[in-house]
Amino acid sequence: MSTAHDTWQWQEPGQAWKGAGLYHITLTIPSREALLGTLHIPNNDPTQAKVEATALGRAVLGCLRQVPIRYPEIQVLHYCLMPDHLHAVWYVRTRMQKGIMTVVRGFWQGVKKAGREIYGVSPLTSVPPNTIRQNPQESPLRQTFQEKIFTEMPFVRPMGQRRQLPATIRYIDMNPQRLATKRLKPGFLRVQDGIEIAGRQYSGVGNIALLQAERLAPVHVRSMWVRDAEQHGCDQALRDYMNGCVLQARQGTVMVSPFISRQEKQVLDVLLKEKRPVIYIADNGFRDYYKPADGLFDAVAEGRLLILSPWEYDAKKRHVSREECVAMNRMAEEIASQ
Repeated sequence: MSTAHDTWQWQEPGQAWKGAGLYHITLTIPSREALLGTLHIPNNDPTQAKVEATALGRAVLGCLRQVPIRYPEIQVLHYCLMPDHLHAVWYVRTRMQKGIMTVVRGFWQGVKKAGREIYGVSPLTSVPPNTIRQNPQESPLRQTFQEKIFTEMPFVRPMGQRRQLPATIRYIDMNPQRLATKRLKPGFLRVQDGIEIAGRQYSGVGNIALLQAERLAPVHVRSMWVRDAEQHGCDQALRDYMNGCVLQARQGTVMVSPFISRQEKQVLDVLLKEKRPVIYIADNGFRDYYKPADGLFDAVAEGRLLILSPWEYDAKKRHVSREECVAMNRMAEEIASQ
């Protein structure tokens, strides 16, 4: 029997975005001030972290709940309010007359109106009522609303594959825990620039002291080993190498790699599960307010992982090229040889 999942049409950037599909919506306070909620960390335990909404936060959630009422084609599948932003997943069940961007723009106008009401600002003059108007430019509420609150339209990311949904929901749910961890252990989770290794400049997140380890070794699974295993059933060389990487880590060696291939990722999974120190080379730089992915976050916070990248952050980057793969493997060898 066919289900709604079978009929979803996955949208790509640049299209009209009127068809059925899933969308990740992010509304942000550009100044990154905690105007939407307050983070509470009971017993200093990040796993218990929760966000208590402010009046403005409650108003934003009210606008979010209005979306499926105004547009029955849309279901709000999931959301998480943070002190300075809101994440939500919208499921468009059937083709709409208006595109998703029109709906998002309407939601944006709604939260801006709610902000004006919360801050007592007139929608025409942006000056609080009953305020002396000789010099309205100096009104702190006017300045707060114009410079900090919802000056940027929500970011819309179409989810191109079905398997992205559980990962996106987990990412959203982990936001309070990640923020709590960053506040309790800020050192390793800050982006650090100007890390020079073998003549290259890197940015990094994590424990830079791992670069001073007594022994470092690269992880680089050769394509001929994989080919022999997959085409000829001769997997001994591949198994020996992967096992050897884990054994080196168990003996105190810090393993260094971009962990590109499936087999290299398997080695990384073992190292992370066994809480071995790792230096990970990333194919993209670090955006503002960067947070490591789920599988890497705890390792960074606990000082077991250093993520390095020689590149500036590129928001449009989706795939790693062969040339970049070769370059990153070369970087791993350079780092390990220091």
